[in-house]
Order: sequence, then C-alpha cells, then structure tokens
Amino acid sequence: MRWEKTASAPPSHTEGSLGQPICQNPLASWDGKRYYSIDSYLKRTFGEKVYRLSLHGGMTCPNRDGTLGARGCIFCSAAGSGDFAQKARIPIPEQLAAAKEQIRQKRNCHKFIAYFQAFTNTYAPVSYLRKLFTEAISDPDVVLLSIATRPDCLSQDTLRLLQELNQQKPVWVELGLQTIHPKTSQLIRSGFSLECFQTAVQRLSDVQIPVIAHVILGLPGESRAEMLETVSYVGRLPAFGIKLQLLHVLSDTDLGTLYQEHPFPLFSQDGYCELIADCLELLPDTVTIHRLTGDGPKDLLIAPLWSRAKRSVLNQIQDTLKRRDTWQGKYYKKE
Repeated sequence: MRWEKTASAPPSHTEGSLGQPICQNPLASWDGKRYYSIDSYLKRTFGEKVYRLSLHGGMTCPNRDGTLGARGCIFCSAAGSGDFAQKARIPIPEQLAAAKEQIRQKRNCHKFIAYFQAFTNTYAPVSYLRKLFTEAISDPDVVLLSIATRPDCLSQDTLRLLQELNQQKPVWVELGLQTIHPKTSQLIRSGFSLECFQTAVQRLSDVQIPVIAHVILGLPGESRAEMLETVSYVGRLPAFGIKLQLLHVLSDTDLGTLYQEHPFPLFSQDGYCELIADCLELLPDTVTIHRLTGDGPKDLLIAPLWSRAKRSVLNQIQDTLKRRDTWQGKYYKKE
C-alpha cells in the first residue's frame, strides 16, 4: 500500500499543546467560512449553488443479502442510509423530476447532483449500472453524478464504466470508511478491511475518480484520540472530500438495541462542536468538507436529540472555530 500506518493524533487543541500553526489562514478563499465547504467548491466550479438529489438505485448490500451478513452494519436503518432518497421502484427520470420539484418549491435552483444514496450503489451487474447512471446524467439539469458504495464492491468492469461516465459528466464515489480501528470495524460489522479500503481509494484515484470518505464520530468504545486518528488518516489519502457524520442512534437498528440495553456515552452538542474543530485542524485545506454533522430521520432518532436542530449545530461549529481562532488545516502537517 502507498500509505504508512497511521500515527497517533495530537492532543486536542483545547488542551493547549499543539504549538504554533503550521499553515496560514486561507479564510478569504472560502466564502467567509473557516473550512473548505463543498458549497464553495461547487459555486466556483459551476457558477451557482448546486443541489443534491437523493436517488434509489434499487440495489441491496452484501452485508444484507447473505453474502457477508443479513443485518447490515449495526447503525444502518432498514432504508440502507437512504431514508431521504426517492422510492426504489420509480424509474430514475421520474425520481429526478420528483426530487427537483421538492427542492424548487423552496429554492430557485437550476443545477443538481444525481446522488445514488441508498444501500450499495455498485452492487449490480455493469449492464444494470450503465443504464441507471446513464439515465441520471442524461438529465440536462444534472451536472454531476455521485455514487455511494462499499470499497469491496468495485470490480474492474465497474471502474471502467465509471471512468467512461466521467468523460461525459463528473463522477464522484463516496466510500464508507467510518473508522480505521479493527475493533470498531468488527463491532459495527463493516465487513471489509482497511487494506480493502486503501486499495479501492487508490484504484479510483488511478482512473481519476474523486473519492469522498465517510467517517462516523462517536462510535461505541472509541476514544477522542482514536477518532482523530481516523480523520488524520483520511487527510493523508488522495481523497477529494470527507463527510464527518455524528453517530445517530436509530430505532429498529442493532445499534439502537445495544444503546437501549447497554447505554454508551454520546456527545453533547458542545463536545461535538469542539471535536469537529479538532478534526478540521488536522485536515489539509485542499480536502472538501461535505458534511459536519447530519440529520437522522426524526421518526427513527433515539439519540442524541439535540442533533435535530442541524442549523443550530452548524452555527455553533462556526462560532467554535471563530472563538478558537482556528480553521481547516491549521495543524495539518504533510508527512
């Protein structure tokens, strides 16, 4: 593999032990934010705000169909993390039309990302994927295709398809890493190794497909230092972006059962916002930030209930960064 084993993350900035900043503040180039948001990137690339349309490709997951398991990852809802996506049985052009109409009732928007979100969106024959993805990018309002999948579901034929589609419109691949720590990966039943993830990132990078890595903060049994180790690891990858996701405990999941039977610590809003600031400090300022918290389905959310107020959380993260006079990449050091 091309990456060295992750070193221990430095202590939290709030402990006052990180020393002097390593990079200069690039605040002026980030539309007033203290991190490189995906909104900033999209506005600069496409000239205006671009909205995400969550689609359902009708696929399942090897962690659900019996190949690796039948219950999925312990945190995953019955919708396969696609609780906000369109319905699976509706043809893609109709899903796109319905999703656009929902957004246009509130926003004056013209450009969209076709985001295949639910379950594992390369877990199908290439002929099926070709039809599905081609229908999505054929919509004139769609400027980009984003595909959420697993690192163990990227065959050579699938990579060739993605490379071909990327010549027509930009293609992103979102990979669920969640953690680099084997004990946690085993607990959450991810079903793939860190080596598998590394290989997938490199193969996608080799064919010039940008990768967005998903990381969950607050997984049972993980320390703050371990979470920062995972974030630091992503910062050393050839990754285009990262999603930092607050752990949501949802009903009708094995995580929900575990929490109710054996409650484990969850972040307070203040503690989470401080951790996000720590994470951003460790990431290079070239990595786009696609998510800083997340909003679980309100009818399924058991905890933490404060996460329902997503706008409040995002505002507090900004306030925390300002109070600490910090920004993305402040303590990132290229190895």
